Amino acid sequence: MRQEYYDVMDANPVIAAVKDEKMLSAACKLEEIQVIFLLFGDLCTLAGLVEQVKEAGKFPVVHLDLVTGLGTKEIAVDFVKTYTKADGIISTKPALVRRGKDLGMLSILRVFLLDSMAFGNLERQVSQARPDFIEILPGVMPKMIAKVRELVQVPVIAGGLISDREDVLTALDAGALCVSTTKNEIWRL
Repeated sequence: MRQEYYDVMDANPVIAAVKDEKMLSAACKLEEIQVIFLLFGDLCTLAGLVEQVKEAGKFPVVHLDLVTGLGTKEIAVDFVKTYTKADGIISTKPALVRRGKDLGMLSILRVFLLDSMAFGNLERQVSQARPDFIEILPGVMPKMIAKVRELVQVPVIAGGLISDREDVLTALDAGALCVSTTKNEIWRL
C-alpha cells in the first residue's frame, strides 16, 4: 500500500490541502489531484468528508491535529481508522504518526522547521515516529529540503507558503517528492 501512495504522489506531485467544504468539492472534481489532505472537520463530520474523497476516487489523509474533538492520545488514530476509513493521517506528534503506521495507515509527520533547534530534533522525531513521509513547513526552503532528505532518508512533502509554479518546481528540484498546498490555482499544475 505504501508503494501505491509513493507512486501516486510521484506521478501527481501536487496535493490538495483543503480547509473547508468548498475547497474539498473543488479538489474532488480535479483529475490532476489524487491525494487530499483534510485540514478541517470534527468528530461528527469527518466520516462524511472522508467518504466524499473516496467517492471521488482519491486518497483521503486526515490531519489529526486539526480535527475538532480529537484528542492527542493514540486512540484518536484508532478512531479515525475505525470510523472514517481514511487512508492516512498527518500529525506533528510522533506517537500518533507511529500509531497510524502500526495500524497500516499512510503516516505523515508534519514538521515546522523554524530554526536550527527544530532541525536538530528532526532525526529523533523521525526515529520515534517512523513515518512514511515527512511534510516540511514552510515548503519554500530548498536548501532545507535537501538537508532533510539527506539526514533522514524519508520522502519529503513540502508544504506551507507554496504560492506559485516556481515554488512547486523549486521544491521538487530540491528533492521533495511532492508539495501540499491550499492554493487551488496550483492544484492544476
